[in-house]
Amino acid sequence: MTLPTLLVLDADPLPRLGRLTGRVRVEHADASTLAERLPSADVLLVWGFASHAVRAAWPGEGPRPRWVHTASAGVDHLLCPELVASDTVVTNARGVFDRPIAEYVAALVLAFAKDLPRTLDLQRERTWRHRESRAVAGTRAVVVGSGPIGRAIAGTLTALGVRTALVGRTPRTGVHGPDDLDRLLARADWVVAAAPLTEATRGMFDARRFGVMQPSAHFVNVGRGRLVVEDALAEALRRRWIAGAALDVFEAEPLPADSPLWRLPDLIVSPHMSGDTAGWRDELGAQFVEMFELWAAGRPLVNVVDKQRGYVPGH
Repeated sequence: MTLPTLLVLDADPLPRLGRLTGRVRVEHADASTLAERLPSADVLLVWGFASHAVRAAWPGEGPRPRWVHTASAGVDHLLCPELVASDTVVTNARGVFDRPIAEYVAALVLAFAKDLPRTLDLQRERTWRHRESRAVAGTRAVVVGSGPIGRAIAGTLTALGVRTALVGRTPRTGVHGPDDLDRLLARADWVVAAAPLTEATRGMFDARRFGVMQPSAHFVNVGRGRLVVEDALAEALRRRWIAGAALDVFEAEPLPADSPLWRLPDLIVSPHMSGDTAGWRDELGAQFVEMFELWAAGRPLVNVVDKQRGYVPGH
């Protein structure tokens, strides 16, 4: 019996695939070896969510894996025209990050409302300065992105008493369409970007959109870095067009040490960690093992990406 070949685009630490022992031949590749090893692989597991190696290697010669799975919610780092046009099935890690990211966003909203960053700064200065903080219940939020992560964020904020509007690609019950976005932004206290990166969403938060927001509004991006025109956000913060922002994703990652974003007033920078809670890698590995067993049995896969749209449909 010929075992299928699973090619893992490596990251550190490697995934735990214990139940697949003896059922698959596992090979490893990095950016320098991926192109030469793709033709011999039946399945490609993109374990390094920040790697763009697939986009570079896929257009080469020879056969290609029948299935590509990425251990991330976003797929923009691997989709290229040749992969989109192929018969290869692409799946993602939908479902693993929903609740952790929702909790992270809620923590940021509470931190901004209760002025916790300034409290910590004053503590380091040994300065006693009484202030009034802001009530969260009764405020308004707009969550852009109506997939599982966006819905989890909306549910968590609603539980805090925040009146939350969800915006998606197409309007439907409980979800506003893009045509409503500017109107909702103009009234929002909290604006959360949780959309996939597509041609329609790239750079959607630009100078005009930040200008629409209230001066008291806070902006949070836990989607993809290129949803935001970073220079426009920087200008909005400097000019006090908005009250503050938090970014967990960026155009360039890691964020360069000389980036002006590090020094902006009222900006919280975190290193793409909003979905990463203790045990998250094991959960990603377990999810892939379950999906591999479906694939090996010839059963339909879950979390199948619409490669034209750039996300899993049915949100």
